[in-house]
Order: sequence, then structure tokens, then C-alpha cells
Amino acid sequence: MWLLVIFCLLLGMFIGFQMPVFLPYIYAKYMSIAVLAALDSVFGGIRAYMEDGFDNTVFVSGFIGNMLLAAGFAYLGDRLGVELYLAAVVVFGVRLFQNLGIIRRYLLKKY
Repeated sequence: MWLLVIFCLLLGMFIGFQMPVFLPYIYAKYMSIAVLAALDSVFGGIRAYMEDGFDNTVFVSGFIGNMLLAAGFAYLGDRLGVELYLAAVVVFGVRLFQNLGIIRRYLLKKY
């Protein structure tokens, strides 16, 4: 199963790098925050799966909710003239590295 996941990930990355998608500079901040929030949800889902606590409803709602909340903070910060997106970068970055650390420890104990 892991080989299939890795293969699909590599295939998706290959297709993504071959498609020339250009975002205007204005949307780059929002897109980067949304991608970071999505990665946090994905690694949280992997962690939950390894701990036998994965719930599809929680994953999908967290995935969409995190992206919308992070993009909303970035938009609100733009309207107020404050760089609120940095708060989302810090929070999602910390959570991302925590989930990766827990996944790494789980894999090291298992193998």
C-alpha cells in the first residue's frame, strides 16, 4: 500500500511540475497559506491513521476548514494592514513539524 501512495505522490508531483500554472503575485500569499494548511491536514491524517484514530469526516472538515481559516486570516490581515498570515505560517509550520516528528518516531519504533 505504501508503494502505491509513494507512486501516486511522485506521479502527481511530476504532472504538477509539467503544467505551467502562474498565479498573480497578489494571490501567492493566499495560495501558500492554503497549501501549508492542507499539508498540515494531510500529515495529521497520516498520523491519525498510524495511531488507528483516522476519521474521514474529521479529515475532510479539517482540511477544508484549515485552508479557509488560514486564507481568511491572510485576507483580514491585508484589509487591516497587518501581516496576519505570518501567524498562520507559524502555527501550521509548528504543527507540521510536530506531526512529522511523531510519524518519524512511530516508523522508527515499528521498523
